[in-house]
Amino acid sequence: MKTLLMPQINELAPDLEIKEWVQGEPSNISREKGKIIIVKVFQVNCPGCFSAGFPEILDAFQKFSNEPVIFWGLATAFEDFELNNLENLKRLISYGEVVGETLYTLGSQGMLENNRLSYTIPFPVAWDKIIPADPSNASVEATKMIERDFPEFKKLPESSQKKIREQVMAYYRSKKFSAATFENYQLRGTPSTLMIDQTGVLRGKWFGSGFGLAKEIENLLAE
Repeated sequence: MKTLLMPQINELAPDLEIKEWVQGEPSNISREKGKIIIVKVFQVNCPGCFSAGFPEILDAFQKFSNEPVIFWGLATAFEDFELNNLENLKRLISYGEVVGETLYTLGSQGMLENNRLSYTIPFPVAWDKIIPADPSNASVEATKMIERDFPEFKKLPESSQKKIREQVMAYYRSKKFSAATFENYQLRGTPSTLMIDQTGVLRGKWFGSGFGLAKEIENLLAE
């Protein structure tokens, strides 16, 4: 995986590192200047991605169907690699089949039809570039995660700092694979959403859902 600086808000967004486009025409950020790009980053084994993340972006997809706004899905994997894989993604896109916690949780909530999603994903969907993790990078990756997720880290007691670093280091030493785009954008989990403006600049990066995606797009269109 090539090394990229973590893109900050209001900086140029690097191209997504795609292994395969499972649905739709292949493209990338640098090829779509003049259009707003919304990327929904998800995992197949992620109930919240399908109960809240996708319904939110599908509403926006319908609302802005006549505007210069592109919607993409990016399936990634940072855990549960036996479920979050390309084969299960293809079954999801082709047949609406869900697996693991997604199957159990959505089924128990009555959100499936014959154990399949009750909706389809109408826009292009890609598979992140998943490569074997390099344990020798554990220290560097751990430092980046701590800086991102523990802004008050240096103010904590030394014993707390040590415990956090040991836990994060253990995670990266045992990590089997790395997801290129997920890591390059230093995302915290799934569902996550990226918003890139008409000039290719990253204008939004959110973890979770319910942050007002439609309003964010409206504001960008009004500029």
